[in-house]
Amino acid sequence: MLYRNSATQEELDAQYNLRALIPEAATQYEDFCARESVKLRDELDHLLDVPFGPTLAEHVDVYPAPEPPAGGSPVLVYVHGGFWVLRTSKEFGFVSRGPASRGVATVVTNYALAPAVTIGEMVRQTRAAVAWAYRNAASFGGDPERLHVAGHSAGGHLVAMLLMTDWEGEYGLPKDTVKSVTAISGLYDLSPFPYTFLQPKLGLTADEVLQYSPILHVPDEAPPLLLPYGAKETDGFRQQSEDFHSAWKAKGLDGTLLPISGKNHFDILYGFLDAKSPLLASILERMEGG
Repeated sequence: MLYRNSATQEELDAQYNLRALIPEAATQYEDFCARESVKLRDELDHLLDVPFGPTLAEHVDVYPAPEPPAGGSPVLVYVHGGFWVLRTSKEFGFVSRGPASRGVATVVTNYALAPAVTIGEMVRQTRAAVAWAYRNAASFGGDPERLHVAGHSAGGHLVAMLLMTDWEGEYGLPKDTVKSVTAISGLYDLSPFPYTFLQPKLGLTADEVLQYSPILHVPDEAPPLLLPYGAKETDGFRQQSEDFHSAWKAKGLDGTLLPISGKNHFDILYGFLDAKSPLLASILERMEGG
């Protein structure tokens, strides 16, 4: 497995340090996220900085569905990426555009970043945000029984960790609180990262790598899992998705690997603008089925 057999930090960074590998694409992505999110908020109703926890970082931005039905609209909870060290919810309001066109409400989560907090704390905050969305869906016209989650990159890791959550025992919520999960270009095996450019900020310990690598904790039961990734990703990113899919299917679980032609790690997210894109059409198909 390439990303596990890399002998040096340089080899690993060549798989994961995308801002250095494709700086122009990274810059275009940052500009796109900021521009399209501002544009979206100029056009659609929204509620910003709604707290779900005690710290300032623990908030969500809510984008209700236009004219939700009497029974409530489906809800998509979106968890942003940024290698656990970058980005905020404000840069990802644009992901609600395509879902809104199909009557779906979107909740974009914010969470504290490294080095201020550990990955374990980010996992806890993400679970708490989903619990908030379930309990408060009706307040923004959503149906808590039609709640789905999606995340990209580090957010893909965090939503994968949701699959291991004891919603009944820890939160007093239904066992099937989350109806489907989409983890886009995610990171499911943390073992490479103590040896990469990220370690000075992440400070991952051996115990944390074991505890928070989703590939090591595939549950016996879980909702359907969609694993999209860009066909133009590095080998390391592609292999993360392929290996997690293999581990998922080995447990007999419902999982689909979805390579998206022509897309890299960044522009794969542009698909959230169009309900007919390969990415969003696949997500919405699962949402409409549950």
